[in-house]
Amino acid sequence: MDKPTPRERVEHVLLAIGSIRDFVDGSTLEVLQNDLKLQSAVLFQFLIVGEAIRHIDDSILSKYDFPWHIPKSFRNFIIHEYHGIKMIRIYHACHDLGELDNLMKTILQEEF
Repeated sequence: MDKPTPRERVEHVLLAIGSIRDFVDGSTLEVLQNDLKLQSAVLFQFLIVGEAIRHIDDSILSKYDFPWHIPKSFRNFIIHEYHGIKMIRIYHACHDLGELDNLMKTILQEEF
């Protein structure tokens, strides 16, 4: 299986953000806290975001002013500290994806 290209990685981030938004649309924090399937779906998409960003060339990312370490670290936190995840943090992260989404769209247009 071939590794995804940097363009495909950006597309993966955009698809994952779209999925997160679809999954939590209309949901409250209480719904997220009580729905294990929703939690699993959202967390998996955040893993995709962080993993894909890890594999986008730094020569591309460095052109754009964004704290790239945050989605990468968030991925690591979900994987390695799964037992300490607070759903309120995940809930807020779900609603704080606008800047990343817009930036990924810009990168897709300007770099590829």
